[in-house]
Amino acid sequence: MFNTVSDQVILLIDRGGYVMVPLLALSVISLALIIERAWFWTTTHGPGRVRFLGRLNDALRRGRRDAAAALVADDRSPFGRVAAALLRRGSTDAVAVEAVEQQRPRLDRFMVTLSTIITAAPLLGILGTVVGIIESFRILGAQTTLTDPREVAGGIATALLTTALGLVVALMTLFPYMVFKSHVDRALGRLESVVAAAQQGESLGASPREGSGTRMRPAAPTVPVQEPTEPRRPAGPGESVRIGLDPSHRSSE
Repeated sequence: MFNTVSDQVILLIDRGGYVMVPLLALSVISLALIIERAWFWTTTHGPGRVRFLGRLNDALRRGRRDAAAALVADDRSPFGRVAAALLRRGSTDAVAVEAVEQQRPRLDRFMVTLSTIITAAPLLGILGTVVGIIESFRILGAQTTLTDPREVAGGIATALLTTALGLVVALMTLFPYMVFKSHVDRALGRLESVVAAAQQGESLGASPREGSGTRMRPAAPTVPVQEPTEPRRPAGPGESVRIGLDPSHRSSE
């Protein structure tokens, strides 16, 4: 079976020209990266991981730091690493951003390579097409009378094979790439939920709890302060003493 596959590859390279070599290499690299990323996201976003995140967020939200630390003690997922950093260093915005950014390379791993393969494979196919057409015109220009049409057909076959293989490699990589990109967005959203749960639990731990024995001291009674009054001067001769009369009464006299 191995000999049959190798013979088919050699025949494909012979028919398609030297451009088939990098195209076949890109197809092998793309297949290997797709398998690696598919395994990573299957273990990261599996049903068991979703239940684990539910328990972790509940423990963080309730401020149960010991239970949350026990959950993430042996967990190597991005969610466990971020939660461990928040429990160890606090759940401030600066710590949260740093912890999430430390896990970004694991989430975006090989995404740039897959994107490059999606772009480069059709371009290599077009390059093979151009090379095949140039070869066909070279044969036509070198002979005044075309004796063997298969020589021209060989150049056209080279053009068609390289274009077809380039498109196949690009399409084979494009659909998994989009799936992996959606997984990256989902993982970032779940990391934000972990950070929010940790910050909520920390705020609950910092606020006074009911039944903690802390009582409010009663406010001290306020003593009214009387403004000093001007001393009354003694009435002079011929003046009557008026007591308890306000200006309105005086005006009516």
